[in-house]
Amino acid sequence: MRLTISSTFYNFTLLLLSLVFVLLCAVSGSGRVPRAHVEGSLPSLHQAQNQTIRKSEPPTPDDPQVKTVLDKMAAAGIALPITVADVRKAYLFYPKLSGTPESVFRIQDREVPGPAGNIPLRVYTPGSTSGLPIAVFFHGGGFVAGSLDSHDTPLRSVSNRCQCIVVSVAYRLAPENKYPAAPEDAYAATRWVAEHAADIGGDPHRIAVAGDGAGGNLAAVVTLMARERGTPPLIFQLLIYPSLDASTMRPSWWTESNAPTVSRESKNEILSMYLPVTANLRDPFVAPIHAENLKNLPPALIITYKDDAPMRVESEDYAGRLTQDGVAAKISLYPAMIHGFFLMAGDLDGGKKCIDEMATALRNAFNRKSQTPP
Repeated sequence: MRLTISSTFYNFTLLLLSLVFVLLCAVSGSGRVPRAHVEGSLPSLHQAQNQTIRKSEPPTPDDPQVKTVLDKMAAAGIALPITVADVRKAYLFYPKLSGTPESVFRIQDREVPGPAGNIPLRVYTPGSTSGLPIAVFFHGGGFVAGSLDSHDTPLRSVSNRCQCIVVSVAYRLAPENKYPAAPEDAYAATRWVAEHAADIGGDPHRIAVAGDGAGGNLAAVVTLMARERGTPPLIFQLLIYPSLDASTMRPSWWTESNAPTVSRESKNEILSMYLPVTANLRDPFVAPIHAENLKNLPPALIITYKDDAPMRVESEDYAGRLTQDGVAAKISLYPAMIHGFFLMAGDLDGGKKCIDEMATALRNAFNRKSQTPP
């Protein structure tokens, strides 16, 4: 059952919280954010596009590889992407950090029917064997950036290491196409893969979903959609530093949001491009963490990183709720990494490890399914 909290009531409550915060700051005279402050999200989300955006100063990283990557990003002008233009520029740059692309047995670009036109896919096939398991992958990029090309190099590696078909989905991006365009495309592509698995050499009974960042959100949302709509059957979900909550109301966004590549300001600005003004931030298809229950979902591996407290806390909370509802869930925590490290295996050992862990987890899930009696 979908949560049906009134969007108008919820948004009005958030506005009142924001006004209380302003009054508190005025009374204190300090102008500093109280440690336990909870932000009213929608008033911050829907700023005018030409409004000046304050940029946080990122910390100095401890890992020398991360420092080198951040220096390269700074030189490219993408050290802390906030606007849509910033994020799109960053996702054009990230492939330079992905390393040398591996050869794959077959790579095919195709288009499949979607709710508002065809959806581009890229299908990676590691060998000539038929009946291979399938991982449907949704790229990151804050719902406004990313493409089949931005994630090409790591997905080649995942396909080869896992010996599975990887289907990369180019869902519609905001602000040109706001919510629910992205999740509906993601679901339609996944359903098409299940219904046409044999056409691409795959096994319709061994399908997993995966994604990084915004793509991790979409992978989680697709599992909820599949459960609610009765199809397709999914056996695993792999979420890489996923965005699971659409607001920045958690205190950690104020007290510990100091990651070098993601800030409270950037999340609010980008989500304002993705969500309509009338969006309900507690809609599970916007924020999976607010689903009424997580029962009967596929097992999950959530890969995240230690130094981004707010997003890490979201992942830990989500894994805890999955476990409480009887779903096997594991958190894999990477120390000293930054948002986007899955795309940076050419420069970061953590990126290489992430690809290997992803491939191993998918392979294990597929093998467990193949050994399960019908």
